[in-house]
Amino acid sequence: MRLSRGVPFVAAVLVAGALSWPTPVAAKAVGERHCPPPERVRVPGAAFQQSACLADLTTTGLAGTPYTDMADQAGLTARGTRTPAGVPGMQIDGYFPDSSRFNATHGLHHDAQFVIRLPDRWNGGLVVTGAPGTRRQYATDTAISDQVLALGYAYAATDKGNNGADFYRDGRRPGDAVAEWNTRTTELTRAARRAVAQRYGHAPRRTYMTGISNGGYLTRWQLENHPELYDGGVDWEGALWTADGPHLLTSLPTAVARMLGAARDEDMYAAGFARGSEFLWPYHEQAYWGVTQKIYRAEFDPAYDARCPGPSAGSKPEQILAPCPSDAAYHYASRPASVHRAVARVALTGHIGRPLITLHGDLDALLPKAADSDVYARMVDAGGRGRLHRYFTIAGGTHVDGLYDTHPDRLRPILPCYRSAFDALVSWVERGTRPPADRTVGKPANGDVLNTCALSTPVAPAAG
Repeated sequence: MRLSRGVPFVAAVLVAGALSWPTPVAAKAVGERHCPPPERVRVPGAAFQQSACLADLTTTGLAGTPYTDMADQAGLTARGTRTPAGVPGMQIDGYFPDSSRFNATHGLHHDAQFVIRLPDRWNGGLVVTGAPGTRRQYATDTAISDQVLALGYAYAATDKGNNGADFYRDGRRPGDAVAEWNTRTTELTRAARRAVAQRYGHAPRRTYMTGISNGGYLTRWQLENHPELYDGGVDWEGALWTADGPHLLTSLPTAVARMLGAARDEDMYAAGFARGSEFLWPYHEQAYWGVTQKIYRAEFDPAYDARCPGPSAGSKPEQILAPCPSDAAYHYASRPASVHRAVARVALTGHIGRPLITLHGDLDALLPKAADSDVYARMVDAGGRGRLHRYFTIAGGTHVDGLYDTHPDRLRPILPCYRSAFDALVSWVERGTRPPADRTVGKPANGDVLNTCALSTPVAPAAG
């Protein structure tokens, strides 16, 4: 199967090879003169860790080494995106005790893997994230790690404790695998804060949570459930889970039905998919809708069709990405109460305890904003936490920035707006400068949309 630039998260998992530890020369490691001895920084609770003192912690320096995984990042950023470089420091790779073995990175075949990066020039802060989709711990190195390291932050990322298209096989009860994502993120945050204190002599003065897609969900959940650990967060199109919907299992069955000729465009609009996003639907039929519906339905509702996806989502890309025909008729609202209870275990409430900025593209064809972030913003307001929230709709944005390379005339990357939002969050938390009010950020008619985004850019008036 030929993979386009907008390679989906499952295909990225398939094509990514297992990384193994290199010799110090191959790793581009440098002398210990600018790093503390490895034994001085121990990650609390880790069952395994390995440290390296590196000349550059960004993807510019790490590409081609086992200290990042460019294949697992595929499709998340657009070509031509400028990334910083030249950030020396220490990288710690390791894992926490876990019983599942989906993650083959470094030949470890062990889940709950993490990466912690500690720059020599530290600004006193820590940024934590979890992998988007079903990717692993290096997935957001270009999208998030590079920029925050260049700003001086320490950085920590987790594989969420399970990954790949068969993640739903982890755990004993429906919902266990997703529930573990939250536990692993909390675990890493606490451990990374203590590792930072060992490295620099004091705990971080500020800790920020952030992430893309499932990482955005983790950001929302952490700020709702563990606000004591964080000072704020940026949620980039986080997945929404609520006990009674909406969520993936209420919108994607319509998309699967359309794939199989059993739904019309009007049904898609009713499910939340945006008018104007139709040009993205063929790609999502090939890469996202079928596999996403079946593996998340298998996670929360395994009794619905135990034969599909069965014990595995498939062994070939075509099998993994194909839908289960039964999902075209899936109706979450009529499923047993036990299914709703499984989702309720990981549900969001909107009761955030720290400042949060949410970004969502208006052309997202996987997590349509009408059935996701629009709903979450209302949940935050209904819970009386609106003063802690800002919501920016990115005109022309879609779920993965890599699709900009295919449709530069219709799309814009969200990453530049994410960087602006992170800066705005820091100003909000540390200087009391409130971000602009909720708005749709317009796509400029000219300029460098790959690398710049002003959150105050108005939407251009409609022609005619």
